[in-house]
Amino acid sequence: MAYWEIVILFFVIAAVYASVGFGGGSSYLAVLALYALPFQEMRLIALLCNIIVVTGGTILFIRQRQVSWRKIAPIIIVSVPAAFLGGRMKIGQNTFFILLGCSLLVAALLLWIRTDAGRANETYSEGSWWRNGLLGGAIGFLSGMVGIGGGIFLSPLLNLLKWDDARRIAATASLFILVNSISGIAGQWSQLPANLHDGRILWLCLAVLIGGQLGARLGAIRFHPLAIRRITAVLVFFAGTEVLVKHLTAFK
Repeated sequence: MAYWEIVILFFVIAAVYASVGFGGGSSYLAVLALYALPFQEMRLIALLCNIIVVTGGTILFIRQRQVSWRKIAPIIIVSVPAAFLGGRMKIGQNTFFILLGCSLLVAALLLWIRTDAGRANETYSEGSWWRNGLLGGAIGFLSGMVGIGGGIFLSPLLNLLKWDDARRIAATASLFILVNSISGIAGQWSQLPANLHDGRILWLCLAVLIGGQLGARLGAIRFHPLAIRRITAVLVFFAGTEVLVKHLTAFK
């Protein structure tokens, strides 16, 4: 895959994900997995792109008072240090790609399943502090270790649990992606290779900045969220399968 094709794909991914309130970390990693990059650099790029795409949406959600700080507190409080610890973990390349492949397959399943929150008059279950903290911590740890922001796991699960309405869950996922991506990078910092390709990272970050801004504005046109999720699910599934097939053979 030529480098300019990756830049274009990142632009498109950012535009699509920003239109529905996600960062796109799983899809960035799915693309990068098909391109010969050091896995430490792959994680860094995915998390940086997450931050760029979701920052504007998170600020907007906060200004619109869509973030329920009391409900989100246990999720964030536990997930941030967990993401840092996940980023600090030293894992080999094959282990990383197997974890990535499994994560992409789970993400594809969650994307495919329709998990829309109920109507405005539905009764929601906040859940216990421990359940929310455990959920946030587990996803946060995986986020830091693999480089996925985590919103692609958190949002469908909160919808399945009828945790809140769709907009507040989107706000929660957006903030979750932002803080855990920052924490994951902090954890990974000491393990970054000395020969990072700064120019490549800059171009990819620029692509998602432009794509994310465009997608956030096109959100008003309303791409069909279910269609976007299903198309993305298929792409992520095939990428995850290819990654697993390729790297599981290394153990034979």
